[in-house]
Amino acid sequence: MQIRAGYICCMEWQFTLKEIAGVAAQFWQAAGRKRVFALHGSMGAGKTTLVHALCDSLKVSSPVGSPTYSLINEYHYPGGILYHIDLYRLNSEEEVMRAGVEDCLYSGHICLVEWPEKAFRILPSDSVHVYIEVMDEQARRLHMVVE
Repeated sequence: MQIRAGYICCMEWQFTLKEIAGVAAQFWQAAGRKRVFALHGSMGAGKTTLVHALCDSLKVSSPVGSPTYSLINEYHYPGGILYHIDLYRLNSEEEVMRAGVEDCLYSGHICLVEWPEKAFRILPSDSVHVYIEVMDEQARRLHMVVE
């Protein structure tokens, strides 16, 4: 891992699923102009649920679904395009590149990437890493690292 000098901002939220809409709004405020978000978390931690709330907050115009089988879902919102990428089914960075993920990551559009560890070396260096952990059945902790 390469470490660069610079300003790092960490944000943390603890919330229940009933509070996720408010967290999503705060997330976008904290994210500023960042475009690529690497969503880390175990299976069932709530990555896709968070993506739904983030899309709702941006007023995505179409139904939001999981891209587990399609790999990439493209959504439109009043400010542009958002890509929801799920790399769970891929086995190597080579497969990630063949799937066209790199084109999305460097498009300048918002990208929400589930299972980013499958493509760690091709993520833009200024990607925001977001960690989701289960506290209990209804509560989650979200930790965002912004450089």
